[in-house]
Amino acid sequence: MFEDQDDMIPGGGEGMFEHFRLEVDPGQEPMRIDKYMAAHLENTSRSRVQNAIASGYVLVGGVPAKANLVVRPGDVIQFVMPYERHGFEVLPEDIPLDIVYEDEDVLVVNKPAGMVVHPGNGHFSGTLVNALSFHLGITQGPDAPDERMGVLVHRIDMDTSGLLVVAKNDEAQSCLARQFFVHSIERCYQAVVWGNLKEDEGTVDANIGRDPNDRLRFRVFDDPEKGKTAVTHYRVLERFGFVTLVECRLETGRTHQIRVHMAHLGHPLFGDERYGGREIRQGTIYAKYRQFIQNCFAICPRQALHAKTLGFVHPRTGETLRFDSPLPADMTALLDRWRTYAASMR
Repeated sequence: MFEDQDDMIPGGGEGMFEHFRLEVDPGQEPMRIDKYMAAHLENTSRSRVQNAIASGYVLVGGVPAKANLVVRPGDVIQFVMPYERHGFEVLPEDIPLDIVYEDEDVLVVNKPAGMVVHPGNGHFSGTLVNALSFHLGITQGPDAPDERMGVLVHRIDMDTSGLLVVAKNDEAQSCLARQFFVHSIERCYQAVVWGNLKEDEGTVDANIGRDPNDRLRFRVFDDPEKGKTAVTHYRVLERFGFVTLVECRLETGRTHQIRVHMAHLGHPLFGDERYGGREIRQGTIYAKYRQFIQNCFAICPRQALHAKTLGFVHPRTGETLRFDSPLPADMTALLDRWRTYAASMR
């Protein structure tokens, strides 16, 4: 049985690595792990599998595998691989960066809403990677020999603001990738969602996959054989009656995870057009209220989601680093409007 565990495309989802889980089927003849994986993965060469094994990205029974390991029925293989290169040039661009932390191994940057993380899908300039390329003095052409697409190990959506960690060398990239792989990275977001949540805290454990009716959207699947495991823990921070400020802690990092999970609960993110958050979901029928909501959309013309806290173990020192980013001006102004409105309704 094969499961692609993480799309890791721009969004919460988020990352530069593909995560998979493979369970060796009953009746399978004993076979070297590199040969077995190459035979069961599409468009993946045996040498690419061997590189992943050598880098410690392949686990069998939770233990790093050796290239000569023989797999047998019932073995569970978990692994992560860098994305294949897409054959385009990354050009340096002198774009200002809000750098929160930097040393010889890692860099933590606070990305503004509206900035695409990586070139592609019609965005080939003005991206975070273009800015990092200039800052780090790296130019990567379409025929670069390595498979890395820049130096990022995760991503966030274009219209999500907040913290990202960047690896500045192969050793740091490998260490950080493993931390994402085993879900030891701390990632906390703050979001404004429609409605007044019943509980002060809770967990959404629901598989996420691409919506077959709309390739730009993701959705929850009730069938455990569909989609990918996704877990979000949420906690109410402040209530405004018709909307709520919540903290969301990611246990997994699926594409659009927070946006999909909160919409699944019936509380889409405020302003999230793709998942129903840019229409009035709660409140009154009066024109004055409708105008208030339109003003709120104008103040924060995106999904109200911010990657606020990021924690990880430093790849060289082993020290646990934790960073916090204040809410950006548009979300702060949005919350101030709702506080004023909620106070006027008491």
